[in-house]
Amino acid sequence: MNRLSCTNLTKRYGRLTALNGITLELQPGKIIGLLGPNGSGKTTFIKLFNGLLQPTAGELLIDGMPIGPDTKAEVAYLPDNDFLPEYMTIKGFLDYYEDFFKDFDRKRAEKLLEPLGLPLSQKIKTCSKGTKEKIRLIVTLSRRAKVYFLDEPIAGVDPAAREYILKTLVENYAEDAVVILSTHLISDVEPILDDVLFIKNGNIVLHEETDSIRERTGKSVDELFREEFRC
Repeated sequence: MNRLSCTNLTKRYGRLTALNGITLELQPGKIIGLLGPNGSGKTTFIKLFNGLLQPTAGELLIDGMPIGPDTKAEVAYLPDNDFLPEYMTIKGFLDYYEDFFKDFDRKRAEKLLEPLGLPLSQKIKTCSKGTKEKIRLIVTLSRRAKVYFLDEPIAGVDPAAREYILKTLVENYAEDAVVILSTHLISDVEPILDDVLFIKNGNIVLHEETDSIRERTGKSVDELFREEFRC
């Protein structure tokens, strides 16, 4: 069964076409890189499947269901902005997430937080940027979701934090879920990607397995991306 699909998905902002008639099917059990330059349509694509935007035309389905309350309960979304309330303690934020999301696994979140060595009584505002990124990822992955959308999860953090975040992702997403990971840091994430989507000017110009790309072209995904999107 297709975990996520769209047919003729189009989104316009006035005269600007952000997505141009995309038709796509994504299977469960994969980590998929959504790769493209700024303004290519990545965030619009993610927000449409989260119900944060309405399409101009086309159909979107998650597990065969149109986007709505039922699909929102199956989707975990990590936006590229910091949504952590700084006035809360880490424990307070876990309490909030547990109340808000029925599929939130509190024990899993606390276990993933243990290696960080943070007291749950610590105020979020006292945490470093890298630590906040880790907390955001941990609470997102601690939902038992069918689809995970991660928008720039490793942007602006140091290499050690990136390594932790990617390791946590690989080891903790559900096997029957699909993970859509949007990023500019392709060389960092390439080792964990099963498939990639290259998006350019609102069009999917490539959808292929990463192993197939390397065998077909003799190049890494990062090298191919740099060629495709060379200025």
